[in-house]
Amino acid sequence: MVADSGTVSAPGIGPRAGAVLVFGSSAAVLVVELVALRLLAPYVGLTMEMNTMVIGIALSAIAFGSWAGGRAADVVAPRRALGPLLLLSGLAVAVTPALVRLVGESGGGPALLVGGACLFVPAALLTAVTPMVTKLLLVDLAVTGTVVGRLSGIGTAGGIAGTVLTGFVLISIVPVSAILIALGLLLLLTGVLVDASLRDWRRGRQALVASVVVGGSVTASAVVPSGCDAETRYHCARVVADPERDSGRTLVLDGLRHSYVDLDDPEYLDFAYVRAIASLIDTAYPEGEALNAYHLGAGGLSIPHYLEAVRPGSTSVVSEIDPGVVEADRRWLGAEPDADLRVKVEDGRVGLRRIATDSRDLVVGDAFGGISVPWHLTTREALADIDRVLRPEGAYVVNMIDHGERAFVRAGVATLLAEFDHVAVAAERGAFDETGGGNFVASASDRAFDAAAWAERYAERGGRGDWEVIEGAELAEWVGDAQVLTDDFAPVDQLLTPYPRP
Repeated sequence: MVADSGTVSAPGIGPRAGAVLVFGSSAAVLVVELVALRLLAPYVGLTMEMNTMVIGIALSAIAFGSWAGGRAADVVAPRRALGPLLLLSGLAVAVTPALVRLVGESGGGPALLVGGACLFVPAALLTAVTPMVTKLLLVDLAVTGTVVGRLSGIGTAGGIAGTVLTGFVLISIVPVSAILIALGLLLLLTGVLVDASLRDWRRGRQALVASVVVGGSVTASAVVPSGCDAETRYHCARVVADPERDSGRTLVLDGLRHSYVDLDDPEYLDFAYVRAIASLIDTAYPEGEALNAYHLGAGGLSIPHYLEAVRPGSTSVVSEIDPGVVEADRRWLGAEPDADLRVKVEDGRVGLRRIATDSRDLVVGDAFGGISVPWHLTTREALADIDRVLRPEGAYVVNMIDHGERAFVRAGVATLLAEFDHVAVAAERGAFDETGGGNFVASASDRAFDAAAWAERYAERGGRGDWEVIEGAELAEWVGDAQVLTDDFAPVDQLLTPYPRP
């Protein structure tokens, strides 16, 4: 019936409770989306395509949930449907970690399919909450626009809150499986309460109207030079000539110097950390012995070319996620892949899974996203896969960068110590002190190697910087109680202290 005020009399929920449901369900959708990226990365890689696919699935779920929820609200009493929607979404969220990890061990394809379903189903169910609540709150035909606009703004604010909370807080302090399980339980509890209470709730005072600034107009950008030799999927890439060395070239990605290559002399190593890696190789293996190596990250292919020069017959397989970097290496840095040097455009974690067991003498880790090693290459599970591909006498050497408290690099070394019998770390003298930092080159193996010889070989090379090597009790004391990184809990971005720019 129609009341005197022009409102439609229908049992429902108050604006405040409705706002909470819309805000919370919208936030939950974004939490699930961000955590899905973390869950799937170890099995299908962390690539631009992967990120795009997860975002696309989430948006598709949101679109479908909005449409289907709106249709259902006109057919089924929303007050009876809200509880079951939350219950089903909570169940789907809670079982997601177990399902993805169970299927992930069988290969990338099934993991992506199951992960996509585990994202789509709860996201669609949660998105359907908003049209259901909207239907319940549309009791006054004169304020339809106000109600719809307010709930749309509240939903957007919830999505922002879910994104910020997950990216800046939850992932840094809680394992991803715990995030989803806790969220699932919260949704289940909310569903039970809503289902039991809706019949008795009465409208409360109308909540304050939430104003949300949406969008902004798209302005045409002035056409200006990009300053890049190539715009890759991930970077602005430039190759800069060395004014002091005619054959010297530096690969610069997004303003950061990533690699130095001498086109005429592959034994010339300019970067200190590359000299440290080469010095470890020189002292860990008999002189001139050919090695079968696997490289996580291409950069300028300095180490593969060094191996070819000083250890004829060596073979290298390289996993590089950015095809633009591979093309830059070919066009400007003289890299021509052949039978002894195979460069594959792929995520390093995925490529690692394809390397045969006990097939490599050496694994080199030099993959970076900006200044950070991709988190899924730092975990104990990733190191177990590296240990798998190494021969009994093989070694893993990895470059890491950290400053300040060095929480990330200490966690990275703690993870190496948890997986390998012998670990040593080289860095510029002073980097291990309270306020030090910079490049840290860690070497790990199941056999002992001569750390003193490593330091001496580095010193023989000359160049900039005086590096030292620590191991054993000294290294353990420096690492302290740093956490071991796992696929379930690896807050690499939060642990890392960036380079202190001027």
